[in-house]
Amino acid sequence: GGELNSVIKDWDSVAIRAALIFPDIYDIGVSNVGLKILYDQINQRDDALAERAYAPWTDMEALMREHGIPLYALESKRPLSGFDLIGFSLPYETLYTNTLNVLDLAGIPLRTDERDMTHPIIIAGGHSTMNPEPMHAFIDAFVIGEGEEVIHDIIDAIKRLTFNVERSTLNREALLLELAHIPGV
Repeated sequence: GGELNSVIKDWDSVAIRAALIFPDIYDIGVSNVGLKILYDQINQRDDALAERAYAPWTDMEALMREHGIPLYALESKRPLSGFDLIGFSLPYETLYTNTLNVLDLAGIPLRTDERDMTHPIIIAGGHSTMNPEPMHAFIDAFVIGEGEEVIHDIIDAIKRLTFNVERSTLNREALLLELAHIPGV
């Protein structure tokens, strides 16, 4: 964290908080252009913020698990489970297992059918999501194609259905159905 051009926003000043994740170590994921574009697009909005997270190296993961520290975002150090939306960039299939490990390390149920509205909505995009079937049990929604425009529709839908409402009273299936009506999702 703390790199040139990283964005720090006031957590309480926005309606929607998104964590963008490249499920590999920082050294590999930081150069992912798609993640950078989405990070910029979301942070240009006044009503949303985007932060980043990466899979820790094995020594850090072991310490986090030993001490009960959930995976957190670089900018605010907040646990990923506290975000409204988590977006995974999956450019290749070998990141599938890392994605599951990241969810587990974050304390988020792996399977979509085990999550409720107290959990973030989990989306994924990238080349290896052109066929979403291998990860369908773990990802709530997939973005097929470019994400820089559709991310705004996704944020708007989540905001529309969750803003000023107690999250535990919402119907997760209704939100997922709303996302399914967005072209490309």
